[in-house]
Amino acid sequence: MGPRPQVLILGSMPGRASLQQQQYYALSRNAFWPIMGDLFGAGFDLPYARRLIALTRHGVALWDVLESCYRPGSLDSAIADASVEPNDFSGLFRATPSITHVFFNGRKAADVYRRRVLPNLQGIGKLITCRTLPSTSPAHAARSYQHKLAEWSVVRQALDHPVDQAQVVPPEPAPPGSG
Repeated sequence: MGPRPQVLILGSMPGRASLQQQQYYALSRNAFWPIMGDLFGAGFDLPYARRLIALTRHGVALWDVLESCYRPGSLDSAIADASVEPNDFSGLFRATPSITHVFFNGRKAADVYRRRVLPNLQGIGKLITCRTLPSTSPAHAARSYQHKLAEWSVVRQALDHPVDQAQVVPPEPAPPGSG
């Protein structure tokens, strides 16, 4: 994470390939890095470390809602609800007040954040603009790459047009089919 990120992109929990390679969105069929390539020049054509540098330079940070959970396999639907332990968002938002937008990579990340994180923020980070985007996972292939790219373009727009803190809104429930 860079010194002053404005945008935080949250997944639920890394899948097997990501955990094995110690890289966010390591599965080559995941649309995340191709989308980041189109939006920020941080695509699979760059080595992983350079992709992270490109995102950092644009004010984008990556993290996961969950610090730990039990999940056989890599599907979000297999996460055992009773096992979820969220990351320390109070600490994160205190340390990085520059974050104005949170984008969730799929519905599971948004749902867990809303249920397990938001009630415990005690005012810190509660007024950050949040939006659920379609999952980039290959398990959510019902939407085309172009459709996902069009929806994910709001990440770039958030950086190009920063929000006035008086206009921020808490996360809403994810629309059906947002992955």
